[in-house]
Amino acid sequence: MAEAARDPTRRLVAITIDENSIGRAGPDVEHERRVAIYDLIEDNTFAPEGCGAGPFTLHIGLVDRKLGLQIRREDGEEVMTHLLSLTPFLKILKDYFFICDSYRSAIRSASPSQIEAIDMGRRGLHNEGAELLGERLKGKIVCDHDTARRLFTLIAALSWKG
Repeated sequence: MAEAARDPTRRLVAITIDENSIGRAGPDVEHERRVAIYDLIEDNTFAPEGCGAGPFTLHIGLVDRKLGLQIRREDGEEVMTHLLSLTPFLKILKDYFFICDSYRSAIRSASPSQIEAIDMGRRGLHNEGAELLGERLKGKIVCDHDTARRLFTLIAALSWKG
């Protein structure tokens, strides 16, 4: 769906990361985080259920080993905080990081068909992570599949050790 067709009251306009809980990382990881945030802000559908119109801002941090999603309206009014257990994502993230490492290695020496096969596996895991995220947010936060994919990318970038 084109961005112009999206409801401007059901979207994120800013995302910040709690550096105290998640911490700084190496340049590659920081770059991945910035790209994930940029992509998410550029194109998303996001709205807390039953909380009225936005647009919204999202502040992400870790709270008791859970992902804290603090949502505010653009003017700063607090809307809600949702804590999301990362436990259901651990296996997908582990597999995702493994296949991403395999992809980076394959680029140097594998055939185009081998690289494509690895990339298809990576996309499949990415979709699996997005579907799990969509299920975990159901009834709490409305987001479309593309937004769930971008949020999963951000969760992966926040979890990636480099």
